[in-house]
Amino acid sequence: MADSNISEAMKAAVGTETSRSTSYPISESDIRKWAMAVYWPDKAPAVFTDPAAAAKTVHGRLVAPEEFNPFAWAAAKNELLLTGGLPSRMVNDPDSSERALGIEGPGLKFMLNGGMICEYGVRMGVGDVITGTNSVGEYSEREGRLGLMLFSRGVSTWVNQNGELVRRTTNTLIRY
Repeated sequence: MADSNISEAMKAAVGTETSRSTSYPISESDIRKWAMAVYWPDKAPAVFTDPAAAAKTVHGRLVAPEEFNPFAWAAAKNELLLTGGLPSRMVNDPDSSERALGIEGPGLKFMLNGGMICEYGVRMGVGDVITGTNSVGEYSEREGRLGLMLFSRGVSTWVNQNGELVRRTTNTLIRY
């Protein structure tokens, strides 16, 4: 196996929060519009559009579909916590994540999307304010046909105003 692509600086960056956003309070209209768009051309379920129907559910209130994004239109507050500037997503730069952290990347040439995993917690509902944080997840490696592959994971965590987990998404980037 080749030498590791994971530097000490990369190991030290694990857990680093890279950005934080706070949503506006979620409105009935936000949920209704999202549900209508998601379920189009079928009718959105009443649980997402009718407060009276929603009150009879286990949630006891109007809640959003799990895939609802309270940051889709705008955020009340966005904080970029990177020291090296914005990642260059528009160009094929496999080291852009590390450059944004202000550290040297592994210098690999190719990258591809390795998929995502979503974990859902409590449902988002009317009046909820969501705080989303993005952080460096973990780095791991394994040998492939083309050599040593680097797996980088980024974690996006959303919590509501009560600190309850709403959603945690882990995205994997494969570089070689």
